[in-house]
Amino acid sequence: MPEKGVQRRSVLFGAAAAAVGGVTATAAQTGTTAAAAPVVPATGVPAGAKIRPGDPRYRELSRGNNQRFVSQPDYIRMITSAEDAEHAVREAVQAGKRVSIRGGGHCFSDFVCNPEIEVVLDVSQLTRVYYDQVRRAFAVEAGARLMNVYESLFKGWNVTIPGGICYSVGVGGHISGGGYGLLSRAHGLTVDHLYAVEVVTVGANGKVRTVVATREPNDPNRDLWWAHTGAGGGNFGVVTKYWFRSPGAKGSNPSDQLINPPSTVLISAIEFPWDQLTPAKFHRLLKNFGGWHQRNASPNSPNVQLSSLFNVSSKAHGSLGMFTQVPNDNPNARAILDDYLAAITKGVGITAQEVTKPLAEVGVLSGFAEPRELPWLQATRLVGTNNPTITNPTSRGVHKSAYMLKNFTDEQIAAVYKHMTRPDFQNPDTMLVLFSFGGQVNAVKEDATANAQRDTIFKMCFQTFWEKETDDQFYVGWARDIFSDFFAATGGVPVPGTGADGCYINYPDNDMADSRHNRSGVPWSTLYFKGNYPRLQQIKRRYDPTNYFRHKLSIEPA
Repeated sequence: MPEKGVQRRSVLFGAAAAAVGGVTATAAQTGTTAAAAPVVPATGVPAGAKIRPGDPRYRELSRGNNQRFVSQPDYIRMITSAEDAEHAVREAVQAGKRVSIRGGGHCFSDFVCNPEIEVVLDVSQLTRVYYDQVRRAFAVEAGARLMNVYESLFKGWNVTIPGGICYSVGVGGHISGGGYGLLSRAHGLTVDHLYAVEVVTVGANGKVRTVVATREPNDPNRDLWWAHTGAGGGNFGVVTKYWFRSPGAKGSNPSDQLINPPSTVLISAIEFPWDQLTPAKFHRLLKNFGGWHQRNASPNSPNVQLSSLFNVSSKAHGSLGMFTQVPNDNPNARAILDDYLAAITKGVGITAQEVTKPLAEVGVLSGFAEPRELPWLQATRLVGTNNPTITNPTSRGVHKSAYMLKNFTDEQIAAVYKHMTRPDFQNPDTMLVLFSFGGQVNAVKEDATANAQRDTIFKMCFQTFWEKETDDQFYVGWARDIFSDFFAATGGVPVPGTGADGCYINYPDNDMADSRHNRSGVPWSTLYFKGNYPRLQQIKRRYDPTNYFRHKLSIEPA
C-alpha cells in the first residue's frame, strides 16, 4: 500500500499557466539564448516562442497538468494569433511532425503529452475576450481560462456562459467537449450558446487553412461548428477562437446576446462525517441524491435552477461534502434549497454539519451550513478558486466518468461503499463526484449538437490524486476496480441505455478503448458519442482527411 495521500497545501495555477506567464509574443528563446522573434509571413504578426530542449521552460511545458503524462517534443510552439497558428501548423506539416494541441488548462489523459508527440502547439497565450459587433457575438480566444472569461463577460456586459466551476480550466478544450457547470440545469451546456468557431485545418494535400464555421443554416462549414459542440479537442484542427451568442438573442445590445447571470445566489456547504455513516445510512444518502435528480431532470422542473456538487469522498478523508447553489433572484430560492437538503437527508438519521475539511476537489467552505446569500461573481470566485486538489500542478491522477439515466442500483452503491472503505486504501484525495445535470441540458435533441447525452439526471466522476510515480499502479488499479464493479452488469463500462448513458469526453479515459477494461463489446466511440459518431467521422473526413490531428480517443475519418 502506498503512503497516505496528503491534503493539498495551496491553490496553484495549472502547469501550463505557471510556465507561460512570462513568455511574450515578441521574444523567443532557443536553448538558453534569447533571440528576436520571427515574423509570420505576409501578416507582420510576431510568431510565438519555439521552446526546445535546453530551454529552462522546456521541462515544465513538456508535461501535462496531470504529472503522469510527459512528452519529449522537438519543441513546444507558443501561438500568438490565428495567423501564427496557421504558420505553426504549416511548418509542422511540411516537416512531417506529429503534433498535439494544448489549451493550457487541464487534460485528464495523455492527448497532449505522450512519447509520440514531436511538436506541442500551445494556444494558452490567446486570452482575449471581447464583443464582436460584426458577428453580434462574444469572442473568446482558445487560451482563456474560465475565471478570466467569467470576469470579463460579467464586468463588461453582465453576461456569462454556463461553464465549469474550476477557475483554471482552459476554454479551448472545455467548450469543444460540451462544457457544463452550476448554471447548466437552468441554461444548458456551453455549446448550446456557441455561435461560431475558428479552426486551423489540414486538407488532403497538406494545405493548411483557417476556417470560421458558424451555426447559420446556410453556412457551408456548419458541420465543423457542429463537430465542436461536444466532440472534444484535438480532432479536427487547432481552435483559436470561439464566439458565443444565445439562440434567439435579438437586437444589437451586447448585454442581450448571452444569458445574464443571477445577481445573487444562495450557497449551502455541508458535510456528513464518515464516523456516523453505516452501510445502510450511506446507501440511503446516495439513493436520496439520485432520487431527487431523477424526479427533477425535466427541463420543466420547478427546481431547474438548483445545482449541487456532492463529493462522496473515501473514508480516509473523514467526511462526504455537498455544495449547493440556487439563484436568489427566484423568490422561492430558500424554499427550493431547504426542500432539497431535506430530501437528501430524509431517513438517513444523520445531521449535516459545518464544513471543517475540504469538500474533496473543492476546498474548505466553512460558514455555509446555514445558507448564505452572495453576489454571483463572488460565489463563482469562492468555489472556482477554492479547489486545491484538482489544480495542484504536482499531482498525478486518474479519472473515470459516466452519465446516469436512472438512480443508483443497490449493487452500485454497495460497490462504492466497498471501495471507499477499503482498509488498505488511505488516500483522502479520493472521491466520487456527483454533479447535478438534466434540466435545460435535456431540452436539446440528441443530434442537435455533437454532445449526445441529453436525457441524463446527473453526471459523475471517480477520481483520485497522488504524488509519487511509484504509486501509479496502486491508484490506477483502485480506480479500475471501483469502476468495473460499479458497472459490472454492463461489462465494466456505462453502456448507453442501461441506466447509464456513456462517458464524458472532457473526462477522457483510454481504458474505454481497451477490451481488458471495456468488456461490454460496445466501442469506445459509442460510449462517448453514441449515434453521433458516424456524422463526426464524415466531418473528420472532410476537414482532416489524413488524420493529422489525432490522439488515443480521436475521431477516425469515415
